[in-house]
Amino acid sequence: MRRPLVLAAVAMLLCAGCSTTDAGNRDKPAAASSSPSSGSSSGSGSAVRAAVAALREDTAGFRQKIELESEGQVYGLTITGGFDFAADKGHLAVDLPGGAIDHSDQIFADSKIYISGVQGIGEDTWGVIPRDEAEAHYVLRAPLNDPEHVLQQIAAMRKISREGAEKVQGVRAVRYRGILDHRTVTLRMATDVRTRMDQARDALGSDVPVFADAWVDGRGRLVQIRMSMNMSGARVTLTMALSDVGEPVRVKVPRASDTVPVTEVGGILNG
Repeated sequence: MRRPLVLAAVAMLLCAGCSTTDAGNRDKPAAASSSPSSGSSSGSGSAVRAAVAALREDTAGFRQKIELESEGQVYGLTITGGFDFAADKGHLAVDLPGGAIDHSDQIFADSKIYISGVQGIGEDTWGVIPRDEAEAHYVLRAPLNDPEHVLQQIAAMRKISREGAEKVQGVRAVRYRGILDHRTVTLRMATDVRTRMDQARDALGSDVPVFADAWVDGRGRLVQIRMSMNMSGARVTLTMALSDVGEPVRVKVPRASDTVPVTEVGGILNG
């Protein structure tokens, strides 16, 4: 089918001739102001980092929506699940309506990731890979959709400004906006993708523009995060909404007899 190929091409968003002139004004980080609604960059950064640190010691449900837009068409996939960040375990489901492979389940436990629907192995067999060996193969995607990777990137936001309060996911939260530097964007990227990102940066003469937002509620909890990149008419946006903070997360690990070791897992579903 054509859709996965289009998704893959758009998700890369890496071309030697890219320029920043196509980035929309809505994606420009707001300059810090002296108004009461805008805090200092250091204070805003502390608020975001504190919210991330708190979540990494807790549990939460999450829903990611990844949108890839090109030539006026928008393609999307969703990632839903629950994660015990303190115990480094969780489960998630990845869905791509209309894709050649439209669903995958992934389980994180014991420093491993178990993946269903891996091409080349049995239908009822799970691929398993050490968690620290998984890599990202697309821009703004986490290695095997690891939600903690997204938190790590958000915690590294720079030039952060406080954008004021908004109602998000049914609660009032302060929105913080910043940028991600090249090192953060390419964190744990596969070598070939990192090389193309390096080439894009060199062609631009500066970091590829990637923008980030974090919404923090009155209790200092992350409610939602977003990362986006828009270049040469192609756009990718990752939005992750968080819920059920503190609720137990149960994980059922596949039996060893139902698993096969894998060294690499590709495909748009797997980041």
